[in-house]
Amino acid sequence: MDLKELVTKKLTEKFPQINFDITDYKDQLAVTFDKQHIVTISDFLKNDEDLQFKLCEDVTAVDWARRKNRFTVVYHIFSLKLNLRIRLKTDVDESESVESVSSIWKTANWHERETYDMYGITFKNHPDLRRMYMPEEFEYHPLRKDFPLMGIPGSLPLPKKEN
Repeated sequence: MDLKELVTKKLTEKFPQINFDITDYKDQLAVTFDKQHIVTISDFLKNDEDLQFKLCEDVTAVDWARRKNRFTVVYHIFSLKLNLRIRLKTDVDESESVESVSSIWKTANWHERETYDMYGITFKNHPDLRRMYMPEEFEYHPLRKDFPLMGIPGSLPLPKKEN
């Protein structure tokens, strides 16, 4: 059985009530599902004896700007056992939040903070959700589609030039 088929089979058998959208594009498996299941599915993928997706490499987002659910949160996870990388995707509106997976993968702590800082997506039950690149008082999120390419003049004081 192909490794991607194994992941698909395991997920659909374990969670028959969840509607998965599973795609394979350019030999990369992506699994899309409702955001309310992110912790349960992540825990299963990490702890299943046959899968062991022990590493969360990245958490990022796609800003669709005009869709009902404006953002797609994307989790890049890797199984050392299978030497397989998959993406978990879940849609979220800008007024909603998604549950943190930092209790499953410790590395997600940093990645979720980065996603919060750049996109403004909040993660419920995150142990330390604060900005990491931009100052805390900065009210914008630079990777959103509505953020101007040249920035917002005066929104962030620049350091003074030394003589």
